[in-house]
Amino acid sequence: MKPCRTARVLPSIPAVTLAAGLTLGGCTSAPADHGARTVSSPRWEEGAGAPEAAAFMKVQIPRGATEVKGAVRVQPQENVYLLSFVTTERTAQEITEDLHPDYPLAAGGPSSSSLSGQGFEHLDLTPPQELTNVRTTSACPPCAGDSRRRHVQAVEIHIAATSGDRVRVYLTAY
Repeated sequence: MKPCRTARVLPSIPAVTLAAGLTLGGCTSAPADHGARTVSSPRWEEGAGAPEAAAFMKVQIPRGATEVKGAVRVQPQENVYLLSFVTTERTAQEITEDLHPDYPLAAGGPSSSSLSGQGFEHLDLTPPQELTNVRTTSACPPCAGDSRRRHVQAVEIHIAATSGDRVRVYLTAY
């Protein structure tokens, strides 16, 4: 007996219909009563700097810190907060410990940075991933039960030696 052609075609009809519906539905324009996003993303939030980044990360900019810089990059999914300053080695260690890192600061070659990308260039700083002898770690505040930072998904921490006992701290969070 010959197999029925219809039996082989019928199971694929719902999948084809769904794909066509998603394709056509994605091309329709939004109704007039729904606000269309007119701001291009990603972009740098005007007027947002170190105070806004520090507030988001719940980090105190240390007394005596120099070259304090910050920015907020507005992106479609979530904003990225950048904060950098020069401070003492001891203060940098205390800030790192307060962020409850996933692992100890590790020294190595050029550092990677999945969050900041070229963001620190926006602040006229050499990005940490272009420096050698940078110690780096990361923190997941929700994973560590850090209730002060439960709204922060991740923090990248980079510490680069500058001169004497001074280091540049790079913090990136979203």
